[in-house]
Amino acid sequence: MSPEAEADTRAETDFYRPRSNMSAAPSSVESRLEVLECHFTWDLDLSRANSLHLRDKLMDIGTEEGNMWLGHIYNLQGYIHHQLGLVQEALQFFTRAAETFHQIRTSDSDEGPWLVVNYGNLAWLYHHLGDQAQSESYLSKVNALKTKHPTPSQDQLHPEVGAEKAWTLMKFSKDKKLLAVDLFEKAIKMQPDRVEWCTSQVLALVSAHKHSHTALDDEILDKMKIAKERDPENLYLAVRYLSQRADKEEDVKDEARELAAKILVNPVSSYNGMKAILRLYRRSVSDDEAIDLAEEALLQHPDNRYLKRCAALCYKWKIVFYKDGAVNQSTIDRAVSLLKEVIHLYPDSSLVKELDLANVYAKSNHSLPEAKEIYKKLLQRDLEPAERQMLYHQYAKYLHYDVEHYNKSLKYHMKAAEIPHESFYRTNSIKVLENTRRRGRNRMCGEIGVFLENLEESSQPASAGYQ
Repeated sequence: MSPEAEADTRAETDFYRPRSNMSAAPSSVESRLEVLECHFTWDLDLSRANSLHLRDKLMDIGTEEGNMWLGHIYNLQGYIHHQLGLVQEALQFFTRAAETFHQIRTSDSDEGPWLVVNYGNLAWLYHHLGDQAQSESYLSKVNALKTKHPTPSQDQLHPEVGAEKAWTLMKFSKDKKLLAVDLFEKAIKMQPDRVEWCTSQVLALVSAHKHSHTALDDEILDKMKIAKERDPENLYLAVRYLSQRADKEEDVKDEARELAAKILVNPVSSYNGMKAILRLYRRSVSDDEAIDLAEEALLQHPDNRYLKRCAALCYKWKIVFYKDGAVNQSTIDRAVSLLKEVIHLYPDSSLVKELDLANVYAKSNHSLPEAKEIYKKLLQRDLEPAERQMLYHQYAKYLHYDVEHYNKSLKYHMKAAEIPHESFYRTNSIKVLENTRRRGRNRMCGEIGVFLENLEESSQPASAGYQ
């Protein structure tokens, strides 16, 4: 959607919102809405940057037939669009979610507990639009479904509701991922035959340990193995399991190539394992074979933006992490071309891609001015705290490794660390500062020591944010 169209839609949203001189909704309606289990009550705390980033990620999942999470995807998309002020689009997604649940559940009754979250979302949406009659209608529908499909006790969620909440929380912070694992566990106990729930529970558990820098313990690996055996068609799970085995120094090259061949013939989706297999290729096979695989996928689907993003990542990995001398110019040129295209294709979540482009430029001796110009513009951009933290961390690395401005680099690590948002970038910047102080060879050691002491004293629980 263009900025102009988005502005028009926001204006339309404001028109439909209840005016201050309109009578307020009865408090009983508010209290009934607050206890609903739906996206509006799950404390998702989406900033604008997070909303745009997640919207793009959900679009890349695809809508291929047989995706058991498609209704849940549309529900989350609806909520995201509401948070962005795009209420009519939100209504379209919520409607599409209901239609999808009806299609997937063709062997069941027309309405079931899988619609509880969707109807709750619609009750909230119509309440915000000032249409209390429609809001009441959906509140009644939720109550009717809960009466028809009760849970064993009042303090338990229906497994369909718990599973959707768990799937949604998987898209957020580590704490929410761990909560998702628990919610899936409770849902699975009530309906142990739901294979997709078992798979997603394991993936949530693995994702929560994403930045641990250690191989998963044997218990989690066993859970992955069991889930893989129960869900043999899930190639994303298969790749993640293979990646964990690679972390334990197993030789998985041949199995990785077999999986890659299967992924290539599947519908394109961020759920099909393409990015994951490319990461595994880079670690366990070779950068060049990863690039060849990405280019082969692009040859089959030349207009797919997700595959272009995957290919751009492969080239970036080869250039930024190359250890055997200079990368040839044709590789850099291809990376630059792909990254520029990807930035254009993801206009609302381009920050990471622009940083990738700056990194690629920085590794080319004659392109350092281009890298400097990208960072200059990004440092002037109005960014949310989590985005700014990521930018400061990346800029600090650029200053250290590419232009050898070591003290300035430390200053930007301090800027990243002082933003109270828990993330990999903050953790890594603090680690750099601690290592510098411990070595004691930099004239800034005293300043860094005071900074770290003050940081520890003022540390508070960080809020959820950019993933």
